Amino acid sequence: MEYGCIGEKLGHSFSKEIHNALADYDYRLQELKREELPEFFNKKEFKAINVTIPYKQDVIPYLHWISDEARSINAVNTIVNKNGKLYGYNTDFYGLKALIDRENVSLNNKKVAILGSGGTSNTAYAVAQNMGASLVVKVSRNKKDGYITYEELYSDFNDCEIIINTTPCGMYPNTDTVAVELSKLTSVEAVFDAVYNPLKSRLILDAKAKNITAVGGLYMLVSQAAFAVEKFIDAEVDNERVEEIFQNLYKQKMNIALIGMPASGKTSVGKALSESLGKIFVDCDEEIVKNQNKCIPEIFAESGEAYFREVEKNVIRNISKQNSQIISTGGGAILREENVNCLKRNGKLFFINADFSRLSPTDSRPLSDTADKLKKLYDERIDIYKSTADVVVPDMATPEDEAKFILNIRTDLIK
Repeated sequence: MEYGCIGEKLGHSFSKEIHNALADYDYRLQELKREELPEFFNKKEFKAINVTIPYKQDVIPYLHWISDEARSINAVNTIVNKNGKLYGYNTDFYGLKALIDRENVSLNNKKVAILGSGGTSNTAYAVAQNMGASLVVKVSRNKKDGYITYEELYSDFNDCEIIINTTPCGMYPNTDTVAVELSKLTSVEAVFDAVYNPLKSRLILDAKAKNITAVGGLYMLVSQAAFAVEKFIDAEVDNERVEEIFQNLYKQKMNIALIGMPASGKTSVGKALSESLGKIFVDCDEEIVKNQNKCIPEIFAESGEAYFREVEKNVIRNISKQNSQIISTGGGAILREENVNCLKRNGKLFFINADFSRLSPTDSRPLSDTADKLKKLYDERIDIYKSTADVVVPDMATPEDEAKFILNIRTDLIK
């Protein structure tokens, strides 16, 4: 490996794609156990590497020199091999600062709470101080020097205005976890999360539900990678290139989840989108049938709707953890808030607003197998579809037209 990234678990990493877009070298991911670090660094068989969780502090003893930023933060995420001597840098500092600046959020005279106690926590602390925060507290699950507990955060610092999450809570594959309860904090104005997979962690969705400015860590990842490239090969990467790569990567990773009534054409639209974008098409109802080895009418007849909804919830949770998909949901998927939140972590929801005249009852859908049932279902759900969707796709002549509408608008949804 000449260029790459080392860490404990890298199956979720986007770094290879980013570096391949930024520079012309072969960038590889190498998972290492802690006991393998000495041999790796004694051999020094690389030109330059990035370092990620949990080794940003462990690598420091192997280095000949570290930058002032890395020394003050006590964490290194970029190492360059110069004639057998290893030089360490911290480009996370610049990546996080770029993320905050991109959102036009000022930390000047703000109270900032940093969640987590790893190397990125120290980076966030340095950034907050650099940007003029009036008070910065670091929060950990366990009481220790320099940190407060979450209980102390809620009781003594519940007026903090900025939250920066550096814990792995909410990160793939444990996407249901969250580090902090925002309901216990009274003055939060902005939330920044270093987690980038999923695109929007549960913390980010919780903040957005409260109309709080909130953004995940993908732009930080791209930006810090650009600074790393400058160290790797002594080449400058401008901000426009960083923004372009971020936008392209977000669009590539973002799921498109189709919601709407049974027989509204979600499957046809989804397959057209899949063909155009090269994304995997997933039909939630088909996955439920595979999971249960029974057709949907059989599941309803033998186990009832409540059981079906539980199966559907689990299927959606698993599907939603993956990126780069077109997801066709069942008509009632949006009835559960947890399904909606799962779908929104990695995607946007598009309501196929087919006119009722286009809908028809079918035996394969037990809740809408007659015209009367279908009309009742439509009246009950139409407002839910509209309020849940990120975009309402108007009734159009063909599924291909509706797919083109989605293709044209998705670029405006990268937020």
